[in-house]
Amino acid sequence: MSVPLSEMARVFGRIGLLSFGGPAAQIALMHRELVERSAWLDEDTFLRGLGFCTLLPGPEAMQLATFAGWRLRGWAGGLLAGLLFVLPGALVMMVLAAAYLSFGRLPLVEAAFLGIKAAALAIVAGALWKLRAKAVQGPLSIAVAVGAFAALFAFNLPFWAVLVTALAIGLLRGGATGAAPAAPVPWQTTVGTVVLWLAIWWAPLLALMALAPGSVPAEAGLFFSWLATVSFGGAYAVLAALAQIAVDAQGWLSPDQMIDGLGLAETTPGPLILVTVFTGWLGGAQAGGWPIAIATAGVTLWATFVPCFLWIFAGAPHLERLTGHPRLRGALNMVSAAVAGVIANLSLWFAIHVIFTRVSDGAGPPIPELASLDPVALVLATFALIWLLALKRGLFETLALAAILGLGAGFT
Repeated sequence: MSVPLSEMARVFGRIGLLSFGGPAAQIALMHRELVERSAWLDEDTFLRGLGFCTLLPGPEAMQLATFAGWRLRGWAGGLLAGLLFVLPGALVMMVLAAAYLSFGRLPLVEAAFLGIKAAALAIVAGALWKLRAKAVQGPLSIAVAVGAFAALFAFNLPFWAVLVTALAIGLLRGGATGAAPAAPVPWQTTVGTVVLWLAIWWAPLLALMALAPGSVPAEAGLFFSWLATVSFGGAYAVLAALAQIAVDAQGWLSPDQMIDGLGLAETTPGPLILVTVFTGWLGGAQAGGWPIAIATAGVTLWATFVPCFLWIFAGAPHLERLTGHPRLRGALNMVSAAVAGVIANLSLWFAIHVIFTRVSDGAGPPIPELASLDPVALVLATFALIWLLALKRGLFETLALAAILGLGAGFT
């Protein structure tokens, strides 16, 4: 399907501006916009893309947006979709980081974002209900989805272990033969893509390291490039490494500031990994004020997200051919089923942390303190569920009303 870039800019711009609530809500929003409303992608393509992106390092939602754009209009579409998904949230995060340094925590902003987070729960609930019928089909898929959820939520097992297990089950079981495998992509094309995007990624960073060795922006470029390469499992999977280096080793921010940054990332549009931009801003500001803060945040943004384009543009052209083989198709189907469990885990984790103010996050499942129930958050979430799902009102309208109600509650 050939979609005009102007129409893509409108839809992916809308996705970028409304992508609140973490990966579960963002995947739900993309499904709503790209599969249900515009019918630009069919269900099978969306799920195969989601399974593929989940296997890659980096933010799966941003990579899914890039994959969808690539499917529609090649590199131009992928760049447009990926940038529109990331840049609105990145700009908001920079503004909030600057305000945070100047004024500390902003209660009214937090109150408005509480409404947005509560509304995001409704988006996730609707997506899970639809996904359970699409990605989870048959007893084995149900078992994989339930097992993935239990492994992550109840036992806190590593994300990679869940995906490897799902892959192994799918490879052993195989799958139905799909369409005839697509023609192979010439290896020279893939090598050329990898070389080009490695150059785009590293050329400015190497120049920065040569011109300003040892500076905070140069150190940030090296560190966040490494993090982008090993960050399987999304933002939560890399928080330990981020905290260890940025907080303990570099001293760019304090542990409390790191927690505040994650809270801001959870309430702004775009992937949760935008907490890296907050980290870069605070580290740069500490080293040299506003100019260094802007430079470090920019370098952090570049090093975190440019690799995503490399993974998609080099790997996605091979997806059609690989999934034409029954065993590989079966493996990706099991990954898609596991992703349903992963999204259910993220959704419940997110819901618990929105509705309760004190949650024990230990080695096992998150346990909320029942006395810390936030009645305002519960009322806002209930309103959003009714408004969006029962009354079938618009997404933007729901988010805006929830933000206004949250802000109103903040004045009381």
